[in-house]
Amino acid sequence: MADTIQFSIGGMTCASCAARVEKKLNRMEGVTATVNYATQKARVTFPDTVSPDDRVATVKATGYTAALPPPPVSTDHSWRLSPKPPEEGSAADAEVATSASAIALDPTVLLRRRVLVSLAAPECLECRCPSP
Repeated sequence: MADTIQFSIGGMTCASCAARVEKKLNRMEGVTATVNYATQKARVTFPDTVSPDDRVATVKATGYTAALPPPPVSTDHSWRLSPKPPEEGSAADAEVATSASAIALDPTVLLRRRVLVSLAAPECLECRCPSP
């Protein structure tokens, strides 16, 4: 049975680098790979006989870095359904702290804030300036 995974590739500086990595991965038996230079990612379909470490080793042998995707985050939110609040220092507190810091560092959130401020600033200045 074939499985598909997407992982990050570092060190590519041009489309030719992406083609080189793609060619090397496609030479592996039973592997079909597509490498996107713009996103620095590779989408690889592979048989059970090829391990994730083999794919990473192949990319590294080509002269680039490769990182497998992180394991999926648990989506168990059963603590939210409990009648009493979770205890302090519990996994729920850690999850909330982690997600809050992730949101604060998310480039999309930061960009959205900048856009809102840049759009709101002229309106605020217009209200404060006396009309001639």
